[in-house]
Amino acid sequence: MKPPPVFLLLVLACLYSRTATSVPAAANNTKPAITPTSSPTPPSTNRSSSSAVTLDPKELEALQSLNIPTTKDPCIQPSPHNATICDSSKPFRHLVSLQLSNCSSDLSLSFSALKSLSSLHSLSFTDCHAPPIRFPSDLALSLTSFSCVRSLRHLSGIWLSRFENLTDLTVSHTPVNTSGLYVILGNMRKLKSLTISHANLTGYLPGHLHLNLSYVDLSDNQIRGKIPTSLTLLEKLEFLNLSSNGLNGEIPTEFGDLITLKNVSLASNSFSGSIPDSMSTIPGLVHVDLSGNQLNGTVPEFFSNMKRLRVLNLEKNALHGVLPFNASFIKRLDVFKIGGNTNLCYNHTVFSSKVKLGIAPCDKHGLPMSPPPAKDVSSGDGSANDSSDNDDSANDSSHKEHHHGPSKVVVGVAIGIASIVFLIIFLILLSKWCG
Repeated sequence: MKPPPVFLLLVLACLYSRTATSVPAAANNTKPAITPTSSPTPPSTNRSSSSAVTLDPKELEALQSLNIPTTKDPCIQPSPHNATICDSSKPFRHLVSLQLSNCSSDLSLSFSALKSLSSLHSLSFTDCHAPPIRFPSDLALSLTSFSCVRSLRHLSGIWLSRFENLTDLTVSHTPVNTSGLYVILGNMRKLKSLTISHANLTGYLPGHLHLNLSYVDLSDNQIRGKIPTSLTLLEKLEFLNLSSNGLNGEIPTEFGDLITLKNVSLASNSFSGSIPDSMSTIPGLVHVDLSGNQLNGTVPEFFSNMKRLRVLNLEKNALHGVLPFNASFIKRLDVFKIGGNTNLCYNHTVFSSKVKLGIAPCDKHGLPMSPPPAKDVSSGDGSANDSSDNDDSANDSSHKEHHHGPSKVVVGVAIGIASIVFLIIFLILLSKWCG
């Protein structure tokens, strides 16, 4: 006897449904168990292991004496105001960079605190009006970078000369008392970047400079004399700013030997003579400022061949002749200033009247055209500008005049006279009619 096929089908269907529902349930039950084990390790464990190495206790005490916040480990980056940077030595880390800014007026830079910071390589003061400090020799020789901006009230050349291993020296808006730059720079054979600006620096440019220099900013001082040959021997020099001093004489022909130069400013001095043609051999010039001197001669055409040039300032000199540039060259520049050269003029066939160069157009002899009389200038400035901006403006005004005809005053007078004549005739006729 065969078992009923319907009963077997029901049993098989029941078993299949149980196994099908148990698989996803088991899968769902296993996911929560996996999640905790697959999560990444909390970063706090790594942080705790690295923070186990802390700052040297002596250096920590020195920072506290300088009123630098030490509630957190000063070596953890970023530090407050990025004031501190540490090395990775063990068992204690050491400060390698310290920046002091906006210091309180009662800040005391004690000799013992600075002696504890002899591991520093970089030290910076900004707006710290503390009195001058005595530097431990160990710290002075350890520093490779020193910056003093509006700080320490005043400095001396001998005090600065102790930093013999500097590669970067910056002093700005802080008076420096010295008989000459060589007192400061004589032993700094590793120096690459030099900035002493707004420092009342006197004397002459030194006759010997170390050849590592690539950046020199001595602007806004009282340096006098000529540019020495030593300056033109700096084969790595890329930036030179000697503006706002008392330098004089001619720009030396050897200036073209500075083939790595990119930015030069000799503005606001008393240089005379012509711009040397040797500057054409400096291929990478980007910024040239020779304004505010007594340079004469013509404007060199080689500037237009300098593909990287973006700033050219030659204003307020005694240059003469015809400007050798075209409009496309001037449009390529970010800054171009040529005004204040009374004997210099431009070819009006090359430049549109809309271009304001600050110099007069040339006449047929290549000389600056004389300006029109004062009365013509005062009465015709507006119309001249209008015609240069839009030639149709004059035609429009004459068109409007023709359209309106006689003025309102003329029309009013004519009407008044006609009324009087009409009144007289009316009275005459009236008197005859009454008589």
